[in-house]
Amino acid sequence: MTKTTDIDTLDEVDHVLGEEYEHEPVPISARRSTFSVTTVWIGFPMIITGAMTGSILVLGMGFRNALWAMGIGNLIMFAYVGALGLLGTRRGMNFALLASIVFGKKGYVFASGLLSTLLLGWYAVQTGITGALISSAYGLNYVAMTIVAGLLYIGITFIGVRGLHLIGLVSVPLFVILGGWVALDAASTSGWNAIFNYPGNNGAATMTMGIGLTVVIALFIDAGTVTADFNRWAKDARSSVVATFSAFPFANLLAMLAGGVMTAALAVPNANPFGTDNMFGYMNGKQIGWLGALAFLFLYCNLGSVCAHCLYNSATGWSRILGTRMRIMAVVLGIIGIVVAAGNVWAFFIQWLSLLGVVVPPIGAIVLVDQYLYRRNAEIGEDWRPTAFIAWAIGSAVALIVEFYAPHFSTAISAMLAGGIAYAVIGRQPQTARAAA
Repeated sequence: MTKTTDIDTLDEVDHVLGEEYEHEPVPISARRSTFSVTTVWIGFPMIITGAMTGSILVLGMGFRNALWAMGIGNLIMFAYVGALGLLGTRRGMNFALLASIVFGKKGYVFASGLLSTLLLGWYAVQTGITGALISSAYGLNYVAMTIVAGLLYIGITFIGVRGLHLIGLVSVPLFVILGGWVALDAASTSGWNAIFNYPGNNGAATMTMGIGLTVVIALFIDAGTVTADFNRWAKDARSSVVATFSAFPFANLLAMLAGGVMTAALAVPNANPFGTDNMFGYMNGKQIGWLGALAFLFLYCNLGSVCAHCLYNSATGWSRILGTRMRIMAVVLGIIGIVVAAGNVWAFFIQWLSLLGVVVPPIGAIVLVDQYLYRRNAEIGEDWRPTAFIAWAIGSAVALIVEFYAPHFSTAISAMLAGGIAYAVIGRQPQTARAAA
């Protein structure tokens, strides 16, 4: 009786908040408007973490080279995420369902589980960053601020894709106004000529173009690979492409430029973008009461957007794997993330998550080759598809070799190319088998 009552309660919640279609394609009747899907995507990368990344690029490469890395990297992301997103739109499937076709109805667990766990890790990291910045800026209790942030972000995710739409409506205008003001105000202290000619930290650029491209791509490669979780809600291909473009290059590039311009304008020696040398620290440094209060609201809303998106992706993937519902997993995984963040151990995860991230790009490349070149209309069939795993292993091996032995090249691009080419070669099937699929 209790179990039946619980199911009835969950059904009622889905009826009120909307079905999330964890285990089946989103029907056309449930698809959302272009504006709605666009606000879901644009609110994801237009975040203070993107601004911090832009600062790191400018410090390491100088402004001009960093600008090239930002532009090229975001165009690569547009092509990669856009193509994967179109698959989600065309078939109405989330990433876990698409992965079931490509890696097998049992094999998909490895691809979807890896990405869902990585995204949970990034949710914990971003929640920890929220608590750390608020604590250092206002002298408030770190654990309390982290818990408040985590619970808020769980609440947004629990609403579902509609919640991501709503937080985007708040987060994006705040970032455009405040990020634009920070960049322009900082630029007024040195002039645009000095910004464009900024040579890097202490006058020495140390980051190669390959590393710079990897930094740009790696920032959202995990979420970009599971883009079908978002784009399955688009009503047609045009809506899907518009939504993706709003994120890459537009929102992501804008966020990076906000941080990059500020860093080049201020030219602080040995600046620490993850400390106080970021747009949040810049606003608080003005010592203006209303601006400090606005910065507080901005930080929670802005990082709330990226955290809710990461938690949504993670919960969608794990709900498929465990045969449950997204909203249940959002609460369970969100609490796990809060514990990690509140325990102040989130910083130890960054290097580990970044290392695991090098094995992600081949996954998306394999899905693209499979679904666009070989098996366009294939359905979920075999339990395991060994060719996909072999190609994944090859792509990941190349990524690790580049990461440790040729770091001046782009790890992310190398991994994509190696995984895609490997699958294109070894994933060939006899013509009759392809026709049957």
